[in-house]
Amino acid sequence: MNWTRWKEMALYGAAMVVSKGAFAGCYPLIPGFFAACYMEEVNRALLVIFTVFGMALFVPVQAMAKYTTVLLVTAAVIRLAEWANKRCSVYVGAGAAAASVFLIAMAGELLQVRNRETVWIGGLESILVCGMVVALSPILHYFLEGGILAVREAEAGQTAPEHGEKLQTYAKSFNGLSQIFSQMERFKNNFEPEEMGKMQQEIAGKICMSCSQCAICWQEESSPMYELFYRMFHSIEKRGSAEEEVHQELSGYCPYSDSIIEEAVGVFEKAKLNLSWYNRLLENRGVIAEQLDAMAYIMEDCAREYKDISGKEGRLLGAVKYRVKERGIVAKEMHLYERHNGKMSLQMRAVSKWGSCVPVKELAKAVSQGLRRDMVPGRYVRTMVGKDEAFLTFEEDTLFHTLQGVARLTKDNAQVSGDSFSFLELEGGECVMALSDGMGSGIRACKESEMVIELIEKFLEAGFKKETAIRMMNSAMVIQGEEGIFSTVDMAAMDLYTGMCEFYKIGAAATFIKRGGAVECISSGSLPAGMFHQLEIDRASRQLQDGDFVVQVTDGVLDDLHVPSPEETMEEILETIETNNPGQMAKQILERILLFTAGKVPDDMTVLVAGIWEK
Repeated sequence: MNWTRWKEMALYGAAMVVSKGAFAGCYPLIPGFFAACYMEEVNRALLVIFTVFGMALFVPVQAMAKYTTVLLVTAAVIRLAEWANKRCSVYVGAGAAAASVFLIAMAGELLQVRNRETVWIGGLESILVCGMVVALSPILHYFLEGGILAVREAEAGQTAPEHGEKLQTYAKSFNGLSQIFSQMERFKNNFEPEEMGKMQQEIAGKICMSCSQCAICWQEESSPMYELFYRMFHSIEKRGSAEEEVHQELSGYCPYSDSIIEEAVGVFEKAKLNLSWYNRLLENRGVIAEQLDAMAYIMEDCAREYKDISGKEGRLLGAVKYRVKERGIVAKEMHLYERHNGKMSLQMRAVSKWGSCVPVKELAKAVSQGLRRDMVPGRYVRTMVGKDEAFLTFEEDTLFHTLQGVARLTKDNAQVSGDSFSFLELEGGECVMALSDGMGSGIRACKESEMVIELIEKFLEAGFKKETAIRMMNSAMVIQGEEGIFSTVDMAAMDLYTGMCEFYKIGAAATFIKRGGAVECISSGSLPAGMFHQLEIDRASRQLQDGDFVVQVTDGVLDDLHVPSPEETMEEILETIETNNPGQMAKQILERILLFTAGKVPDDMTVLVAGIWEK
């Protein structure tokens, strides 16, 4: 017999014992305890049997008849509510028990002309029964489910540290590999003396070995051929061919000077090609090192992102399970996690007991009541829970929310815009807005910027840090190796719990923060992504407040103002805009810009606006 069965047997025994509790000739504990247990859906037949048996032992016959009727009426009302509404709340059960006690007491007084004070006693008894059911129902639920739930979750949580330690070990291994790749040889721009010597030996082996004067030229250390070859290599390295002075001196010592110079140019070109491939190999090693670092970060982040607190918060989980049960939902495999920022996340498997559909938003209210925090459904969860088991997640609600707007214009005579943008909501209460401007305009620029935005989205959704995602995107563009694939990156990541906003800019135009009539400009001086392996990222942080707007623009917006200080002009434009609608604000900005260009669009223009407000 498992632990749950033992607890149910304890309830049956308690149902017998409460029959001994008498107050002024009444037995309010009987209907109160019965109604609370009946709604917990223990074996209802056994509950009725043990309750009646207890009344037979401790309650007078007249009172036994009264309370037996009360029990039957209460059970009938609870079953009727479950049939009609696919659930029965504790208030319905409490009301049913209290009303049946009061009505049967009134009926008894109508049949017997006795002291009317017993009517008031019946009323007080019904109030006591109602309060007892309301207070006792969650206690019984936790007695049956809470303790077991805490034990189960504690047992499940015991494996979490082991997995966390494994992830930390894997992360250290990847960090070690990254250091090995990073500590390898660095880029070379010039040839080492050893490489020059090998090239000299190669030329001498092809040209000089068949010459009768080879021993005279190379076996004596005082031979001028060593110096001439050294000067020839340096002149070829600088100019691509031997200097005329070196050529003339060499021809004075060697009859095969033309062949030597021709062979030297070919050997040197081959060596330069090998050097280029060697540097590309080192560059790829650097990319691999960055990717290993990123993987190590992901593992470390996974190890510390969620802390399973189900074991020590069994009471909260029991309260959640009780709340969702009142709404006709059976919750299974509940896990409560705490994020690194102190916010809670709840995961569960849920199924409708009666097969009816229950909105997940309704369950979110029950979860909020149980955890005593504002919780909202997680991303990508279904909107309804029915007869099929569903996996649900609930996240602690954020303090802020955002609304976004965009306005864009395509360059005159161009088919598509070379600008791409994204508004992305991440787990953990972050909202990211990203804007990329591909070099040039048209389809090619559009493909470049789309690739940048798509890569950043995938890396961020996978859990990479913002800076790591940008660097990995840049590495992918560098490895691709096509000439002219450069794009700017302008990204703003807003923490909706704190209001802190992080700005990341790579060759992007200025970003503006509008707070009422005041405007702040955040500029950048870095180069676009895809040009060099080593990427320079301009980063800034700002604390946003209720009603602030973040405005991102592409170069086409500011460059086409044709004023000495386009950033200051843009600040003046934003100061005069009074709308609180992000979409209207973006549209009005472009309308003001067109006044400076006489209605023409000489370059692609895109404006992103995000407004942040407290909930």
